Amino acid sequence: MSKKKSHPAPPPGQDNSAEAVAGRLRESLLKDRGELEVDKIFRALVKLEGSDLHLKVGQPPMVRVRGELKPLNRPLIDMEEMVRLLLPMMDERNLVIFEQEGGADFSHVIQVDGVRWRFRVNMLKSLGNIGLVARRISNFIPDFKGLYLPPVMETLCHFDQGMVLLAGVTGSGKSTTIGSMLNYINSIYRKHILTLEDPIEFIYTEDKCLINQREIGQDVLDFEIGMKHAVREDPDIILVGELRDEETFMTAIHAAETGHLVFGTIHASSASTTIGRILDLFPEEMHGAIRSAIAFNMKGIVAQKLLKTIRPDVPRVPTCEVMTFSPMIRKLVLEGQDHKLPDAIRIGAEDGMQDFTMSLKQLIDDELIDRPTAFAVAPNKEALKMALKGIDVKAPGIL
Repeated sequence: MSKKKSHPAPPPGQDNSAEAVAGRLRESLLKDRGELEVDKIFRALVKLEGSDLHLKVGQPPMVRVRGELKPLNRPLIDMEEMVRLLLPMMDERNLVIFEQEGGADFSHVIQVDGVRWRFRVNMLKSLGNIGLVARRISNFIPDFKGLYLPPVMETLCHFDQGMVLLAGVTGSGKSTTIGSMLNYINSIYRKHILTLEDPIEFIYTEDKCLINQREIGQDVLDFEIGMKHAVREDPDIILVGELRDEETFMTAIHAAETGHLVFGTIHASSASTTIGRILDLFPEEMHGAIRSAIAFNMKGIVAQKLLKTIRPDVPRVPTCEVMTFSPMIRKLVLEGQDHKLPDAIRIGAEDGMQDFTMSLKQLIDDELIDRPTAFAVAPNKEALKMALKGIDVKAPGIL
């Protein structure tokens, strides 16, 4: 059973009268943070077109450019300078979280030549020292064509209700894929999109949709409370940044049951193993009910990994495993026969399904990746070898 989250306590002696709270809220909403000393380092990352920034005591600032970490031409950062650089980045709430948990996640915004750049920041402790890792969020939301996603991704955007999950490890491109899906919906439907993100990554420009983006910690306390509010805010589509605990998943699946289209992300290595990952959030006696909720409300689970390409104009490309909830998939999930799901995916092309082997073969055929890259990540190397030879391996009976 997942435990209830404990929220940071207010500072001792703080005036919590309605008037004082309203005053603090007004001050926080109108506050102009101004530029911080650490922004100079963030600006250097943008100029170098880097993706990530690492700050560690005893090292110069390190930036990741086209997948490789490189030091900036700057002296080593000592403990005193690191504290001076990083502490001003955190507000009162994140300072309390950092002290209690040894880490804090939040967003950071800078301006470079009049353009706003957002970063997803993780503040951490390592060997008793404070440090930082930040991911630069692109201002441009690419479309499906630019991401080389399978055609079924567009189909998943047209449901009126249900749930669509993106599975993968951190840095596998889940947020970018969902961003492209929401942007596509924004371009064709007149709906209300509500997002709950920790932190907010892409900032959407409203086209046909009304879009409200809420950041955990800044706009709402946590995902559970955000989801409780969400169903009362007349959304058509809800993005839940990450399904990480029992309460969040239950609220999300309830929203899907009651007429909303819910998008979310989850840490899982494949589409089929995502079922087990969800069940792990719940006690065993609830598994039957959760399987039923998944079977009748889930529209699709897409697992993806990002790979380096052999094309100079395309830095990375996703390989995707797609499991749509056809009658066969629903039957297997309801009966607890998860071990048969990979075979069902392999023979489910008519329903838009594909496994990693099929995806990798297509990327090779399209001259986006080379064979060594494909075999390095292939879950079934023998199946990929046979697929590249044109041999279609039929799945055993799964009925």
